[in-house]
Amino acid sequence: MLTKKKVITGILLILGILILINFFANRFFFRLDFTEDEQFTLSDATENILESLDGPVTITAYFSEDLPPDVARVKKDLKDLLVEYDNASGGKVVYQFINPGEDQETEMEAQQSGIQPIMINVREKDQMKQQRAYLGAVLQLGDKKETIPFIQPGSAMEYDLSTNIKKLSLKEKIKIALLQGNGEPSLSELPQLYQQLSIMYDVSTVQLPDSAEIGNDIKTVIVIAPADTIKPEHFAKLDNYISKGGRILIALNRVAGDLSNATGSLVNTGFENWLNKKGIDVQGEFVIDANSSSVMVRQQSGMFIMNTPVKFPYLPVITKFADHPITKGIEAVVFPFVSPIKASNNDSSLTVTNLAMTSDKTGFERPPVYFDVMKQWTVNDFPASSLPVAVAIESNTKGIASKMVVFGDGDFAVNGSGQNAQRLQEDNISLMSNAIDWLSDDTGLISLRTKGVSSRPIDPDLEDGTKTFLKYLNFLLPIFLIIGFGVVRYQFRRRLRNKWISEEYV
Repeated sequence: MLTKKKVITGILLILGILILINFFANRFFFRLDFTEDEQFTLSDATENILESLDGPVTITAYFSEDLPPDVARVKKDLKDLLVEYDNASGGKVVYQFINPGEDQETEMEAQQSGIQPIMINVREKDQMKQQRAYLGAVLQLGDKKETIPFIQPGSAMEYDLSTNIKKLSLKEKIKIALLQGNGEPSLSELPQLYQQLSIMYDVSTVQLPDSAEIGNDIKTVIVIAPADTIKPEHFAKLDNYISKGGRILIALNRVAGDLSNATGSLVNTGFENWLNKKGIDVQGEFVIDANSSSVMVRQQSGMFIMNTPVKFPYLPVITKFADHPITKGIEAVVFPFVSPIKASNNDSSLTVTNLAMTSDKTGFERPPVYFDVMKQWTVNDFPASSLPVAVAIESNTKGIASKMVVFGDGDFAVNGSGQNAQRLQEDNISLMSNAIDWLSDDTGLISLRTKGVSSRPIDPDLEDGTKTFLKYLNFLLPIFLIIGFGVVRYQFRRRLRNKWISEEYV
C-alpha cells in the first residue's frame, strides 16, 4: 500500500537521480558520430590548433532564415560542428548566429565583413522563384579577422574553420616558392591553386641565378611544367637545397600535346636526367587510358553543325589512388597528356609510394604521335594496367629528413591565361594542394580538405551491360520490395483473420 511517505521518497529519489545524471552529463559530455566520414568528429589537427589558442576566437555566422531544407541543413551542420569546437577548445571558441534579414543595419554589417548575398532557387506553391540568402561566417581573434564568404552545401566545413583559425593564430606563415624563369606558368595562371595555398602559406617565386642559393627560409620549392632547358649548375643548387632538408614538388611535362594541329611531341628540359639520377624515371611516353575525359568535336548532321563530346584516351581520368595523406578523399583527377613514372627503390634510405595509378585498361604511345580524334579504340589498345603517374619519395640521410613529390604531368593544376584559361575541377587543385601540404605543413590539416566532399562515380571498368543492370536494379528494387512487403503483410493478416473465424468461443 502506497503511503504519503513512500510517494515523497520516490519523488525525491527520482529528482536526485535526474540531478546526478545532469551533473555527470555536463562534465562527461560525449556524442556518437555515425556519419560515413566522421563529419562531426574533430580531427587531431583541429584539436591541436584549438588547444594552442592564446585567446578566444569569436565566430559570427550570418545565415538567413526560411531557407529550403537542403540549404537549411548547412546551418544545422555548422551549428553542430561549432558545438564540438566549443567543447574541444574549453570555451575559447565563441559563436553566434545572426539573420542579416532582420534589419538593414545587420545586412550592411554582413556585407562590410565580406559576406555577400547569393541567389538560391526556392519552390513555393508549385512555382520556382529566387531568394537572396546569406551563408557565411566571420572569425575574429584579437584585432585579426578572417571571412568565409560562402559555406557551400557539402563543403569541407572543418577544413574551412580550422585553416582560418590557424591563419588567425599564426605568428608567421610558412614560406613556399614557385620556380620561375624556365618557361613555367606564372602565379596569374594558377589562380585556383594560389587561392588555396595563400590561406596557409606565404607564396612567392624563386629563380635559380648562377650566384645565389635557395634560401633556407623556403620550406618547399614547387616546379610546375618547366618548358626550357635548365643549366646543370642550377640542378646543383637544387641538390644543395635538398641536402639541407628542403622539400621539392615537380610536376613535369615529358610530352606535349597540341590539339590545334593534332600532334604530340617529346619534351626535354634536363629535369628528366636529374630525376633519373635519383631513381625516378618520368618516361617520355603518352599514357592512353580507357577511362578518359572527352574533347568536343564539330560534326555536321544534315544542315546543322553540332559539338559532340568524344572520348579521348590521351586525357586519362585517374581514379585509383594509394592510401596516403596526399590522396585521402581524392576521387577523380584529369591528367592531360600524362607520362608514366618508374621509380626504383634500390636505396634503403628511400621510401617510394605510388600515389596515383591508371585504370586496368591502359597503355602508352611513344612520340611523335598523330592524334586521330575519331579513332575507334578497342581493348587491344590498352594492354597494360595500373601505371603510376605520381610518386612520393621520403629519405632520411645522416639524420636529415627530406621529401619529394613527382607528377608525370605539369598541366593538371594550371588554369592558363587569357582566352585559354579554364576552371579546373576541385580534385585537381586539391591533389596539388595536398601534395604541397604534405611537404610543407606537419599539422595534419591536409586530411581535412576533402572531408565531407564526395562524389560517387560509376566504376569505369564496368561493362555497359553491368551498368544498365545496376541502373534498372536501383530503380526497380525499391518498388519490388514495397510490393513484396505488401503481399507478405496481406497474407499474414489473411491467415490471422481466418484463424479468428475458425475459433469457437464458448
